[in-house]
Amino acid sequence: MPTLTSPLTALPGIGPARAAAFARLGLHDLGGLLRHYPRGYENRGAITTLAAAPADTKCALLLTVATAPVVHMIRRGMVLLKFRAFDDSGTAEITFFNQTYLKSAFEPGQTWRFWGKVERTGAKGDRFALSSPACERWEEDKPLPDLLPVYRLTEGISQKQMSAAVTAALAACGEELTDPLPPEVRTAQSLALRSFALRQIHAPTDIDALAIARRRLAFDEFFTFALGLAVSVERRRAHTAPPCPDRDITPLLDLLPYALTGAQARVIGEIAANMAGDEPMSRIVIGDVGCGKTICAAAAMYIAVKNGRQAALMAPTEILARQHYADLAPLFTKLGIECRLLIGAVTAAEKRKIKTALACPLDRVRLPVIIGTQALLSDGVEFAAPGLIVTDEQHRFGVGQRATLAEKNQGAHLLVMSATPIPRTLALVLYGDLAVSRVDEMPPGRQVVDTFCVDERYRERLRAFIRKQAAEGGQVYVVCPAVEERAAEEEEATPLDEILADETPPKPPLKAAVTYAADLAAALPELRVAFVHGKLPSREKGDIMRRFADGEYDVLVSTTVIEVGVNVPNASLMIVENAERFGLSQLHQLRGRVGRGSRKACCVLVSDATDEKARERLGVMCREHDGFAIAEADLKQRGPGDFLALAGGDAIRQHGDVHFRIASLVEDTALLETASAAAKALLADDPELAAHPDLRDEVRAMFSPDAGVLS
Repeated sequence: MPTLTSPLTALPGIGPARAAAFARLGLHDLGGLLRHYPRGYENRGAITTLAAAPADTKCALLLTVATAPVVHMIRRGMVLLKFRAFDDSGTAEITFFNQTYLKSAFEPGQTWRFWGKVERTGAKGDRFALSSPACERWEEDKPLPDLLPVYRLTEGISQKQMSAAVTAALAACGEELTDPLPPEVRTAQSLALRSFALRQIHAPTDIDALAIARRRLAFDEFFTFALGLAVSVERRRAHTAPPCPDRDITPLLDLLPYALTGAQARVIGEIAANMAGDEPMSRIVIGDVGCGKTICAAAAMYIAVKNGRQAALMAPTEILARQHYADLAPLFTKLGIECRLLIGAVTAAEKRKIKTALACPLDRVRLPVIIGTQALLSDGVEFAAPGLIVTDEQHRFGVGQRATLAEKNQGAHLLVMSATPIPRTLALVLYGDLAVSRVDEMPPGRQVVDTFCVDERYRERLRAFIRKQAAEGGQVYVVCPAVEERAAEEEEATPLDEILADETPPKPPLKAAVTYAADLAAALPELRVAFVHGKLPSREKGDIMRRFADGEYDVLVSTTVIEVGVNVPNASLMIVENAERFGLSQLHQLRGRVGRGSRKACCVLVSDATDEKARERLGVMCREHDGFAIAEADLKQRGPGDFLALAGGDAIRQHGDVHFRIASLVEDTALLETASAAAKALLADDPELAAHPDLRDEVRAMFSPDAGVLS
């Protein structure tokens, strides 16, 4: 009998080849398959008429077959099946390609539910057509499900195959779907049983049941996350750290061509006070792009080295690590402190030298400062006198990787940086294992990036503006929410949060970066246009971004992979297509990519959205430039997305670490706080979850194996 830990090959119809395709989605066993929640739903219960059908958007129609299907041979390999069907508002010609087996399925007088895009034909647009729609026989006494799940897929797996596999897994494991949540917690929070939630999230009977299921599963994610976070805090506090009482950073400050802002001085003071004690510092520095977080980290690293310890800075990408090295190594060199770079591109011989120098017990030979990527987590990287660990762009790593680096450097102080301003209440819960320092003041002279919102009518003027920027020596970013057309089409599934909303406003068609780059290059042949997205190999992606930074390209068309990236002071224009698809904090991050040099910079948000909520959100971006105020507005308006994930095809997953499959850090803030409080209450009575083995397993499964959480 299959269990939750059984391989997918235990299900009928899944052999080794198909199991390998599922594995590309990270799905290996039945339990993982059941946690592969739909990314959205087709709301086929919202029936419309042919005359009222929206343009370029799939919809549900209840049509009666008017004529018997006829087969037309067009050419070898191309056969059309055609018939007509009608409702009270009109008649549509329905066409299927190479599906002659459907000929006997449709009989005149039968009623079918069709799902597809309605095309208007005829001179007056009063004739209708449907091409290869999904279809289901409708009978009054046999109601059809209103909501059909749509899953994230990979090559070799169709929606039909994924749905069949999930259905089979639910049937096979139905008796094993026990509930790890203590009954008293479930009762206090009025939560459904997990077995009910899993069945309803994959095959909802109605919108109310779907909302109940989603709330339970979101609570589970937050509750498990909070448990792991709290345990991690307690275990870290059990260590002692090397005190760093010498806090004089005057030699470093004397090298700077500017004075610290009040916020920078305050944050450095908070860091120095932490490092002076023997309890390991766990602190996050949050602030806008360009606010000067890096010098705060440099001061902390200098304090560690002055006190005879080593300091390491870990960045999420090679290009960002190189940027930090270029900024900080000259400063440390002038202070007589050796600094080296450890990334994947470093030769094997150089890596051996660096590893030897890091592990050397002799003060005069030991390497005091290292800057690198996740190569710092690799085997053989050991620190002889660990003092401080700094991780940049914290949301690219996560709890587990922070803990892994800390485990390599027992007792070292920990400082993480994030350019994602988040509301204070959310920070207290999300970064429960970290004290929060906020650099909430920009350096003098930092320019404000003028922001405008336009629609498709401005397309030609926008291209002229791109041409003008390039002619004046500036460079341009263009950000699209999807990589390619297929991804744009997949977006048509209605996300869960919109299904649960009272009404779903129509969305403008999604811009795909591949098509956009080709169209722009054709329209502006005199410009050098490059294209980059998160699915490219890291080295190729880094090379394109480096060449853009070096001025070899005029325009970089991208997905949100450039939200966190290389510093390009020459970039003077940011264009965000389908701006309504992004959260406010994310738009603010994208805007922060320009205006970093002396050129006057602009940000243009392109959106054809007509609903009032979307227009108001974009209006906030045009009026407001303070990242923390924008984050508060983002949370208040309950915008799409979250503070840790990017929109579109390049969603950041925390690389083997914690990510939320269904919970939203924007939509579910109250639930996050409730779950965190419940987790702390449970741990007060059972600090190691000894009486709750199922919950221990849940925490272990959520966090990476190296995180040291309940190991």
